Amino acid sequence: MSVTPVTVAAYAAPAAKAPLERTGVPRRPVGEHDVLIEIKYTGICHTDIHQTRDGWGEGIFPMVPGHEIAGVVAEAGPGVTRFAVGDRVGVGCMVDTCRECAYCLSGQEQYCVQGITGTYNALDRNGEPTYGGYSTHIVVDENYVVRIPDGLALDEAAPLLCAGITLYSPLKHWQAGPGKKVAIVGLGGLGHIGVKIAHALGAEVTVLSQSLRKQEDGLRLGADHYHATADPNTFEELAGTFDLIVSTVSAPLGLDRYLGLLKVDGALVNVGVPEEPVSLNLFSVVLGRRTLAGSMIGGIAETQEMLDFCAEHGLGSQIEVIRAEEVNEAYERVLAGDVRYRFVIDAATI
Repeated sequence: MSVTPVTVAAYAAPAAKAPLERTGVPRRPVGEHDVLIEIKYTGICHTDIHQTRDGWGEGIFPMVPGHEIAGVVAEAGPGVTRFAVGDRVGVGCMVDTCRECAYCLSGQEQYCVQGITGTYNALDRNGEPTYGGYSTHIVVDENYVVRIPDGLALDEAAPLLCAGITLYSPLKHWQAGPGKKVAIVGLGGLGHIGVKIAHALGAEVTVLSQSLRKQEDGLRLGADHYHATADPNTFEELAGTFDLIVSTVSAPLGLDRYLGLLKVDGALVNVGVPEEPVSLNLFSVVLGRRTLAGSMIGGIAETQEMLDFCAEHGLGSQIEVIRAEEVNEAYERVLAGDVRYRFVIDAATI
């Protein structure tokens, strides 16, 4: 068992809105139930941009982003039972919870009453900041690590640890499947995986995007229909159509217009979170007994279920692998919508 923390290479934002730069950050000793993971790939999530730029509130700096982590176990603590050196593993958005509340005990750790400990931009049980996956190694309690099936390439699997489970969880909860009409709002890093998963679940899938620019991609990924929301006729033509709409966009959404696309008892579920408040006319939910909802990631067991499902159906992410020194350029390209569909950092370049 390791007795001292080590410093590992990483890319960090030294302050809010500052460019990320190469640095070193400490990792705690490998404890009784910890695994040391040699990171191979880390996805770039829009959340990383929000948090390094204080979009959702004041952050902890220096900040090492990254919660879409795929790698290999390099060391296991003496009490570890779930993993061994050499195993292919992943880490998502949380690395600890209270482990005692009803949600933790029922496998819904993401809704822990005391709050999750984020993979980065959080404080651990010892009051030390957590540093994420834009680094060469990470130490994580085995209970918050998942196994990546052999059927998934590590680079294509990395974004599934956030984007994949963020879409899988609401699609399963609201029972997307045969006979259900599902719309995915936005065909980006989240949306493209949502299309794949909804299609594999057997739903009739529609993409709602600002334009038809990505229509060919959407249909290739599994969508049955594709509509441009910039066309004012779209909302009239599709009124009352869908059982479930999952919005992946982080820009403010005209909620009333999208709620009008739902059938009676339909649900609009938001997984993208704008930085500013949004408004709502309550008649949009009252007339039609519609539901306006939100959803986070899934619990650890559901994340493992998602990975196994994706491996079974061959659902890797569509990625562009970059070198670590390209991260700042990648952030600007994400904001410009210039990626199809997820940047993944090759950790060997850190």
